[in-house]
Amino acid sequence: MIKSMKAGRVKLYDANPQFLKLLSGTKLQVSIMIPNDQISDIAANQTRADEWILDNVVAFYPDTMIRFILVGNEVLSYDDRRVWHQLVPAMRSIWRSLKARNLQIIKVGTPVAMDVLESAFPPSRGTFRSDIRRSVVAPMLEFLNETRSYFFVDAYPYFSWSANPRDINLDFALFEANFEQIDGGTGLAYTNLLDEMLDSLIFAMAKLGYPDIRLVISETGWPTAGDIEQPGANILNAATYNRNLVKKMTAKPTVGTPARPGVVIPTFIFALFDENQKLGPGTERHWGLLSSDGSPNYEIDLTGKKSSVEYNPMPVVENNVPFKGTLWCVAARGVNLMELGAAITTVCGGGNGTCEALSPGKECYEPVSVYWHASYAFSSFWSKFRSQGASCYFNGLAEQTTIDPSNGSCKFPSVTF
Repeated sequence: MIKSMKAGRVKLYDANPQFLKLLSGTKLQVSIMIPNDQISDIAANQTRADEWILDNVVAFYPDTMIRFILVGNEVLSYDDRRVWHQLVPAMRSIWRSLKARNLQIIKVGTPVAMDVLESAFPPSRGTFRSDIRRSVVAPMLEFLNETRSYFFVDAYPYFSWSANPRDINLDFALFEANFEQIDGGTGLAYTNLLDEMLDSLIFAMAKLGYPDIRLVISETGWPTAGDIEQPGANILNAATYNRNLVKKMTAKPTVGTPARPGVVIPTFIFALFDENQKLGPGTERHWGLLSSDGSPNYEIDLTGKKSSVEYNPMPVVENNVPFKGTLWCVAARGVNLMELGAAITTVCGGGNGTCEALSPGKECYEPVSVYWHASYAFSSFWSKFRSQGASCYFNGLAEQTTIDPSNGSCKFPSVTF
């Protein structure tokens, strides 16, 4: 399937032997990953690093063209400082093992999110966070520089735009802008948000004395759908972003960024498939080029040779502006009643007053139905804990509605945007 899509690289979030075997002989460049929970062990034990390389690289290489080993995933976005300081030692252990086997063609790195920066705009002001700048990032850059590896970044213009849609132009985020933004510090002109994000990292690295470390975009993309209050998550924007991204990254001559014109940036689109069982907000389940059943969400040519006029027309969208109104979270239609009953027990068993109104004799006890009780419990929990990260999902049993489900004296809690 990946070959039929004419992809040049594939990234795994582990080192699954079944997938690595399937990729044998495909000539696809492969990136594999060491899980976060193995970093400490590998950092402390060279033998463990050697075993990992034997089991996950030597066993498949060179028939499977492993090119990158990523140590952890967005480690610096989690508040586990012990692992922060074990990250570079783990990278060095893996590199020593590769070097001992003359496998220096395989590069070692670690993907970071844009939250490693404390300042990102304008790009020339890009600066790493003070809590990691000297203690973690500087040693990491030293390692990447001496091993001629890459700085791997998960860069999502969607998140930057959707968090601030009034101040960031949507066309600027989608590579569709007909205007430029000038960085007053350098005079460099920017026509899209991704270039600004990438250059902010380039300037941040330069401030630590490493102006030449190359970039890899280890994740980028745009969601095809999301929750009602998540603006811009639709098929038209996803297709526009990813098609334009491919055009930019495959252009001849190479485009690069304003700070590094003409420099190739290897890029991975997230993701191949939708993840229909992933927890969290709606966008978490809708990043795929393909739906969870393998059918394409939209047309895309990963070679960049197809022009925009060759694609079929896309549906008109209506969610490119932030939602204003009130939402409730209710039980989804057609779900299993046994699963709903178990969800009620889970949601109402926290002792936090979420389901107090469902007690016998209380205002929302009747009608006594699993669907009614689940809908109240979901809406109450979501409204109470949304600010702490709760989403209207509940393992696929819930959905949002703009229609007030309240009945008589039973008023359903809601969230207003």
